[in-house]
Amino acid sequence: MEIRFANSPTETASMNTAALRQHFLVEQLICKDKLKLVYSHHDRMIIGGVQPVHLTIQMPNEAELRADYFCERREMGIINVGGDGIVEVDGHAYSLQSYDCLYIGKGSKAISMSSVSADTPAVFYLLSAPAHHAYPTTLFTKEQAAPVRLGSAVTSNARTVYKYIHREGIQSCQLVMGLTILDEGSVWNSVPPHTHTRRMEVYFYFNLPDEQRIFHFMGEGQETRHLVVANHEAVISPPWSTHFGCGTSNYGFIWGMAGENLMYTDMDPLPINTIA
Repeated sequence: MEIRFANSPTETASMNTAALRQHFLVEQLICKDKLKLVYSHHDRMIIGGVQPVHLTIQMPNEAELRADYFCERREMGIINVGGDGIVEVDGHAYSLQSYDCLYIGKGSKAISMSSVSADTPAVFYLLSAPAHHAYPTTLFTKEQAAPVRLGSAVTSNARTVYKYIHREGIQSCQLVMGLTILDEGSVWNSVPPHTHTRRMEVYFYFNLPDEQRIFHFMGEGQETRHLVVANHEAVISPPWSTHFGCGTSNYGFIWGMAGENLMYTDMDPLPINTIA
């Protein structure tokens, strides 16, 4: 598990492209039959991803956690953006089709991930945050997530939002999680731009053709920076940073947060005409 420490806006303002990518971009997150984990000290979020093809992937107990098992003091959300998959939690198997989400509560010991077919493997993306209470492990399908239409083709941001783990959905201690799918011809995400100093956020981009890229904007509102992001890469967004982006084609992204509250709508808008 890779460890990344927190960065302040002061030091981030002086970073070059290589430094920004080193600290905030998680590259090659999805690998065949190999789980990758990154521990961010922003709200102690753990980011992970795997494409199980021929193997069943067991959730490891990382030494850095100083725990008897991974979820001893943690909760976890897993979203599948590939073919049909299975997540087994303490002997109970949950079937996850594309865009389904499984919340795994604190105290869950044995966790494994596999695909139904090696020809169309699952792609599991996971986030884990510290937890103080044991909420039940819960599966939500994309239909249960009550899809919401937002944006407009006029402003190139027509999109469908699926909310899974939040105050009105799956209950958790501090994890908030869902995904957004942009319509064909729409390329802008998270507009209007915003911050929320009460919680950090991680973006995971998917459904982006290999030859296309996303320009993910970050930094303070009047001191913006950008990262060029490929498919199946994630961006760590500190609580003080704005986060919005534009792609060279349409795409999807999973958003996940940890921090002070569970309200999806908790944000401090940055009017577009104030950004520099």
